[in-house]
Amino acid sequence: MRLSLPSARLAPLLLVPLLGLLAGCERAVLDPAGDVALQQRNIIYVSTGLMLLIIVPVLILIVVFAWRYRKGGQGTYDPHFDHSTSLELVIWSAPLLIIIALGALTWSSTHLLDPFRPLDRIAAGKPADPAVAPMRVQVVAMDWKWLFIYPEQGVATVNELVLPVDRQVRFDITSTNMMNTFYAPTMAGMIYAMPGMQSQLHAVLNRPGEYEGFSANYSGAGFSDMRFKLRGVDQAGFDRWVAEAKAGGGSLQTAEYLALEKPSEKVPVARFAAVAPDLFDRVLNRCVVPGTPCMRDVMAHDGHRMGGALGAAPPPGRVTPPPHGAPPEGALFKHPHEITPGPNVTKPPAPGTPGVTKPDSPKNRDLSFLDLPARSGAPGRALS
Repeated sequence: MRLSLPSARLAPLLLVPLLGLLAGCERAVLDPAGDVALQQRNIIYVSTGLMLLIIVPVLILIVVFAWRYRKGGQGTYDPHFDHSTSLELVIWSAPLLIIIALGALTWSSTHLLDPFRPLDRIAAGKPADPAVAPMRVQVVAMDWKWLFIYPEQGVATVNELVLPVDRQVRFDITSTNMMNTFYAPTMAGMIYAMPGMQSQLHAVLNRPGEYEGFSANYSGAGFSDMRFKLRGVDQAGFDRWVAEAKAGGGSLQTAEYLALEKPSEKVPVARFAAVAPDLFDRVLNRCVVPGTPCMRDVMAHDGHRMGGALGAAPPPGRVTPPPHGAPPEGALFKHPHEITPGPNVTKPPAPGTPGVTKPDSPKNRDLSFLDLPARSGAPGRALS
């Protein structure tokens, strides 16, 4: 269908409501409230700028070439052109330099922003105080809600994470049932939460405010509403919040946790004034239900049975692991003068084997004679 002239002029106005909706979107990744998220955003900016160094000139040259070499244009067409050394240097050196720069940036940022690594700084120009230990928060991804345990404060919350600003926080992260992703884009990057495993994240909030966190890994029916409130407050506000949680919350013991663990959707914020002291450890080792053996105990029992436990006699032919802090026993980890020759425990070579007795024998390179293994009911045969 063809639009009339007035309709064609009014068509761009139809995009105004769409632009208004886009303007209302919160670009949390590009508006960080924490130093880790700020450094990650800067990496995005630098990477985008480096890639635009190639993309923008290519787009411009497409237009320039199309205009210059059009029919009747000023460009000179040479049908015998096949090579230009200077052009090849530009074409290959520029992308190569950009790839080297991106590789160096990726390598350095991967180590500097390792989530298991304690922070070197709280904010730009503000190094972290090594005498101040990070505040610990234990994170449990459930179906379909988030449980946050504050072991130092003795409180817990559901779908609410309150942090003091300018205080390094260490998150210990696990899951109850399936893989999820703990993601607070204004604070730090995504970290997987997996059953029976513990991930870790060091992060900090530098700006007071209320933000949002969520699961970034699809985990079933209630995934869309698996979100939590992230609030940054000053230290006095955090102390008041802890006091309020202790005054008005219940107690999160084994029975309450097992009820909370059941799948549920759109769970409101809840607070607990007391928490079982070893709850997170039992969640991690999958032994919250009374009578269930913990994973660590099962693995220790299996290791003891196989001779891997410290102090247990190893099976014949095995060596116990070195004590903590001692160097390994293997010869690969020793200097040549530290290696003591041991008795030969391998099978002696058969008489006449050329590879052992005659290294220069041509038979070592002769693969035309093969001893094929015997099949069931038939003797072995030789193929030459």
